[in-house]
Amino acid sequence: MRAWVVDRPGPMETRPLVPVELPVPEPGPGEVRIRVRACGVCRTDLHLALGELPPRRRRTVPGHEVVGVVEAAGPGTDRFAEGDRVGVAWLRGTCGRCRFCRGGRENLCEAAEFTGWDADGGYAERAVVPEAYAYRLPDALDDVTAAPLLCAGIVGYRALKRAELPQGGRLGIYGFGASAHVVAQVAIAQGAAVHVLTRSAPARALALELGAASAGPAEDGPPEPLDAAVLFAPAGGLVPVALRALDAGGTLAVAGIYLTDVPKLNYAEHLFREKQLRSVTANTRADGEEFLRLAAALGVRPTVDPRPFGAADRTLADLAADQITGAAVLIPD
Repeated sequence: MRAWVVDRPGPMETRPLVPVELPVPEPGPGEVRIRVRACGVCRTDLHLALGELPPRRRRTVPGHEVVGVVEAAGPGTDRFAEGDRVGVAWLRGTCGRCRFCRGGRENLCEAAEFTGWDADGGYAERAVVPEAYAYRLPDALDDVTAAPLLCAGIVGYRALKRAELPQGGRLGIYGFGASAHVVAQVAIAQGAAVHVLTRSAPARALALELGAASAGPAEDGPPEPLDAAVLFAPAGGLVPVALRALDAGGTLAVAGIYLTDVPKLNYAEHLFREKQLRSVTANTRADGEEFLRLAAALGVRPTVDPRPFGAADRTLADLAADQITGAAVLIPD
């Protein structure tokens, strides 16, 4: 089968993502194999290709926003039947025994495994997933629409929850890529005033089109103090900027798996008056189920940029160059 693998992580001009032919994978106990119908292109895939996210295995197939149809099942499977449409997300496996798993925080499991990092993902014609970590997709979400929701949406939704936005509150969103523009739709639908802060003029235009109260460069700041903020841009220099924009008691959630160094913070200026700074780590399966139901009910629809499967390398390069508005999705060609 055709696939793409991260061969030698490095700058995009060194072509770290290469096309290969791989054997069709066989599902093991508790696993199902799917025929991939769409795979979102996530910034985490880019971090892996660039080497900013250290590879956990050689020549891994990236991609963890995967929509496909079940075509084979391993022993001991009973959740899905052949022909069922499922989604595959970032979280691939947990131990189920540690204090985090037992306490409902499986995203913090120290033995957690992740799609497209610990095991091959969706930049391929076929993929295998433990059926316990696959999602049954709502009929209201078509393949291309659903793909970005499986990471950009789910992890972004967890970040929104971590930011503790009050009902009808004022939310700042720093960076406006695939995850941010989905979170903005959820927050706006729930009555929040959303202020988008990004350097990209097309992204600012999209934010206003989606109903944001304002959109401008981060250095200009929002037009009013924020009750909560989510930082999606992988720029540590924006942490003090966002903290400064918070009202008393506000929370900043940092959503990325990778962040450049955070500058020195001044306690009185950035954290005093009970401001909070939080990180976000992956998601639980409960987050995923909750978000997918909510997205279908609220009519959340990511802005998608469909790309042919054979152009995965160029698509990732475009993401690196900030040439994608919304979410890119690979589809079979």
